[in-house]
Amino acid sequence: MTEEIATLAGGCFWCVEAVFDDIVGVSAVESGYTGGQVVNPTYRQVCGGDTGHAEAIRVHFDPAVIGYGELLDIFFAVHDPTQLNRQGNDIGPQYRSAIFPHSPEQEAEARAAIGRAQADHDRPIVTTIEPEAAWYPAEDYHQEYFAREGDANPYCQAVVAPKLAKFRKSYAARLKAATAA
Repeated sequence: MTEEIATLAGGCFWCVEAVFDDIVGVSAVESGYTGGQVVNPTYRQVCGGDTGHAEAIRVHFDPAVIGYGELLDIFFAVHDPTQLNRQGNDIGPQYRSAIFPHSPEQEAEARAAIGRAQADHDRPIVTTIEPEAAWYPAEDYHQEYFAREGDANPYCQAVVAPKLAKFRKSYAARLKAATAA
């Protein structure tokens, strides 16, 4: 299996991690920080909005099972790419919508995906395509956060759970559970 990586920022990493964990062809999803100036930033530093980092995820996937373009289409479907430096109540540059391509081919596909997404929105897409940058994994307690804490965390119940339910309904054929049945 040839594995590729997609690095995406679409608001709170708990939200997007939960979605991408469910997708067939995805072997791992890691929450972290990228696109900033501080070496090895902490969650508290990134939340302050001064490091330049985005809360992001790294998606490890098998392109023979799911293509990068399809992952990007899902990415655009599960967050609002028309909101500048925010997703819902999460406000600041750390919550920006951004794609960090790992190759010229991924960059070209990101541009095409933005075009496809724009056709579905009345307002301009503000998702940026940013250069690949140093990746810093988030603290351990952020990894698989929704899977571990989602039922007990009010934010997860109010924000992550509805987003995940909508995704599961719209992309049922792409869910790991669907292929196991």
